[in-house]
Amino acid sequence: MTAWSRADVLAHRVRAQQLDRDAGGTVADTAVLDLGVQDTGPAGAARWALAVRGLPDPADDDLVTAWTLRGAPHTYRRADLAGVAAATWPWSEADAAKRILDGARPLRAAGIPVLDALAHVAEEMRAVATAPTVKGDMSGALRDRLPEPYLRHCRPCDAVHAYEQTFRLAALRAGLVLRPGTSPPVLEQTGVRPATAVPERLDVVRAYLRLTGPATPRQVAAFLDSTVAEVTAHWPGDAEPVDVEGEQRWVLAGTRPPEPARTTRLLAPFDPYLQVRDRELLLPDRPATDLWPVLGRPGAVLVDGEVAGTWRPTTRAGRLALTVTRWRPFGTAAVEDQAEAMAAARGLAAGGVDLV
Repeated sequence: MTAWSRADVLAHRVRAQQLDRDAGGTVADTAVLDLGVQDTGPAGAARWALAVRGLPDPADDDLVTAWTLRGAPHTYRRADLAGVAAATWPWSEADAAKRILDGARPLRAAGIPVLDALAHVAEEMRAVATAPTVKGDMSGALRDRLPEPYLRHCRPCDAVHAYEQTFRLAALRAGLVLRPGTSPPVLEQTGVRPATAVPERLDVVRAYLRLTGPATPRQVAAFLDSTVAEVTAHWPGDAEPVDVEGEQRWVLAGTRPPEPARTTRLLAPFDPYLQVRDRELLLPDRPATDLWPVLGRPGAVLVDGEVAGTWRPTTRAGRLALTVTRWRPFGTAAVEDQAEAMAAARGLAAGGVDLV
């Protein structure tokens, strides 16, 4: 069994996710779009994740954002949407129940299979969304169309509506995506139906191993919000075991540790590089809450694959300033260049970098 060091793992992830690419990327060849880029956090977070991978200005029509993995908004290639809808749909009844969390209990109590329930909600959403529809309006319409096992009383809203994860996971099945820049979200109909087969590069287990390996079935299951049994049942036949500091993990066949990349990037809080489920490997010497607090995640300063600090933004009078907290020494010129590029990407003037 091949042995991989921690440095090998980080080097592989930087290279596989193209964080060493300065420019010249295309939507077609940007690898992280196979698994989707979570669009949570600062405005334009997904686009910034693409920019730091050499794709600074993709055409709006080439990308699309939908609720998929973990019910979170993810950005994909528009051309892949049918394949993504198939790839992110639950594999089985048990998988569906795990993904919709507390929404599964009343359905099962009523004798309604969870997969059937998700498909039914999707059909109702498709029928409602004959025009762009604000999320709250869709929720109200579903309340009038769905029977009691699909609904719950929401204390914060003091209203009855569909279970949140059921609502979100059914949306793409209904052909619905999120209109960019809308808050509250506006759902738009694409007319896309799920593909009958999942293209290999969009297979979520393979994509995780390719971009974020070496990994274990438990880590992949945590990323997908699925079960270890389901992920194991869908484990690639060509995955090869490797030893990572005494733990058996897997990579896709033929994957070998690359040379380390020398690069500095400012990563948004939900950047794909930070979405790993082996946080202790990425951040071995600090509490996980330094980078992944329950509320208010900071961005990360990535230097040669290592998280070397964090950043937080402040916007005043049309200027974006960053406060950077250093965990270890690093050169500031590249960070300042990244900060200027981030400001430009948000349509703001650069307000400088304050190092602490």
